[in-house]
Amino acid sequence: MADRISDAPTAPPAAVAPSGINHLVLNVRDIEESHRFWTEIVGLKQVATLRPRPDRPNMPKMRFYSAVNDGKVTHHTVALVESPNLPPPSEWVLSDGTVAINHVALTMPSREAWQQQLAFLQSKGVKFNWRVNHGVTHSVYVNDPNGYGVEFLYELPRDMWENDIQGAIDYLENLPSEGPEALVDRTDSPSFGRAAPAPAE
Repeated sequence: MADRISDAPTAPPAAVAPSGINHLVLNVRDIEESHRFWTEIVGLKQVATLRPRPDRPNMPKMRFYSAVNDGKVTHHTVALVESPNLPPPSEWVLSDGTVAINHVALTMPSREAWQQQLAFLQSKGVKFNWRVNHGVTHSVYVNDPNGYGVEFLYELPRDMWENDIQGAIDYLENLPSEGPEALVDRTDSPSFGRAAPAPAE
């Protein structure tokens, strides 16, 4: 950290790449309805709420939620801000939608955890908008009460796609989204750009 003007860094020639997305803040019409979705259906943990202070007595209704990684939470993964004037939601679609946030993608810790979450969602009557093998992930898309898409995914092994990300992204296999077939997860995904084995000597 620069303590003096003479210690200030010089600008690099290009932007410094972030290491990831830290959190997402969503406007929601009804914070109680959205709280139930993000805790009871998605499984995030509420870790904090915005509270009034003497200098700011009229704070917005805002809550903070964390994913859980190895039993630990963070300050927040998703935050919700109540905005009652939001328009009513429409059906979620991948393109030509009416909400500014297309979808939020949530990584499940394993294939088994992803399969369990699919079974849980189905048991709660949550509609699967789309189930797909993306070439880099296996994913299911649902939507929250405000029309935002929520994607639950598990990543395929990195060596299956890292040598040809474009080729993997170009791949798309639609999968069943209703009934028992929607819970079946095949493991015969293709690999993209995997380096050829060295010739035997």
